[in-house]
Amino acid sequence: MKSIAIIGAQWGDEGKGKVTDQLAGQADLVIRYQGGNNAGHTIIVDTKKIVLHLIPSGILNPKCVSVIGHGVVFDPTAFMKELAEVKAHVNVSPENLKISLNCAVITSYHKVIDAAREGQSSVKIGTTGRGIGPAYEDKVARRGIKLKDLLDKEVLIQKLKHQVQEKLHLFDSLYKVSYPSIEEEATTLHKLGKEIEPYLCDTMSLIEKAHQQSKNLLYEGAQGILLDIDYGTYPYVTSSSTAAGGIFTGAGCPGGKVDEIIGVCKAYTTRVGEGPFPTELFDSTGELIQKKGNEFGATTGRKRRCGWLDLPLLKYAVKASYLTSLCITKLDILSGIGDLKICYAYEYEGKEIDCAYPGIDLSKVKPLYKTLKAFDDAFETSNVSEYLNLYISEIEKAVKIPVGIIAYGPERKQIYFRRKYYN
Repeated sequence: MKSIAIIGAQWGDEGKGKVTDQLAGQADLVIRYQGGNNAGHTIIVDTKKIVLHLIPSGILNPKCVSVIGHGVVFDPTAFMKELAEVKAHVNVSPENLKISLNCAVITSYHKVIDAAREGQSSVKIGTTGRGIGPAYEDKVARRGIKLKDLLDKEVLIQKLKHQVQEKLHLFDSLYKVSYPSIEEEATTLHKLGKEIEPYLCDTMSLIEKAHQQSKNLLYEGAQGILLDIDYGTYPYVTSSSTAAGGIFTGAGCPGGKVDEIIGVCKAYTTRVGEGPFPTELFDSTGELIQKKGNEFGATTGRKRRCGWLDLPLLKYAVKASYLTSLCITKLDILSGIGDLKICYAYEYEGKEIDCAYPGIDLSKVKPLYKTLKAFDDAFETSNVSEYLNLYISEIEKAVKIPVGIIAYGPERKQIYFRRKYYN
């Protein structure tokens, strides 16, 4: 029995889905513990592209049970659409997909206010507009609606009245936007709740039972550590705990620890939306990486900003989430583009620092680079060049944990495990 977590070590979009998909073949449960359908995990299976948003990446493995923990904010409409799409590729049933009764529900009101705020505000955060932040706000304000509430329409109506009381003033007076009536929203959610009901259960007890039966657990994070509500580049962050701590609050961790925490990061750095980005490239090299890497968001289609690998941020991610090893993805994108640079430190407030920390103003740091020779690998795992090995060793030397996995393409066969994770 072993528990492993896969967590984004940058600003998300690192390729966590395909790594989860690979390890899920040896896991009994794959568990999402935070975020919502603002995540997008892309997996290529036999040239078929499957994009998952809410459903864990383990769903593509027939012997694995996929679990959506109570820390996830859940959009019933988006889920039903995704479920239909995934069912076109694989078998999905209440036997291999379990959803917590206690997930907070994203309502139409959350999506309306999210879009209005981002669209009309002079300060852009870069939200996906999916209602994620407002749903977490209501959860913390103790007026959230849980999935179990969708099964009783009268209870649902009363909770919607409580949740929407303040929002109606904002909709009518400040934002001047249209929205569904409480009766319309309750009718829609109640119907969706009945369709989802077969998948609902007490997921915390399910995870605990699996632990007692010595089964392998795999926790799948969404977004990345640099978007964590506490550890991330606030305020340009998501609304949940994307770091390892979110596992304990968003799903439950039997035994009180996770055996391995794998941080997934690209061989370079990308960021979607607003916020500081020290190593961002504004030249032809940045454009080449963006084009070669097909750097568009899986959830929104937004273009990703691209830059060199940032070791001070990666070292910070290791500390913030207790990472035990790394998975480096998209190494193939750097092949053949010329000499490479890695940011090894910052100049900040008159000092040189090699690790970021909570609250650092990344808009005021000056990245310091070292140049490494280009590599032009064919990416056969039996013949990795000395220059590629040099690139990997530079990362390992800086972060002081091993690189256990290398991904050099989008397909399952293009992932190389340098170490075993499940025995």
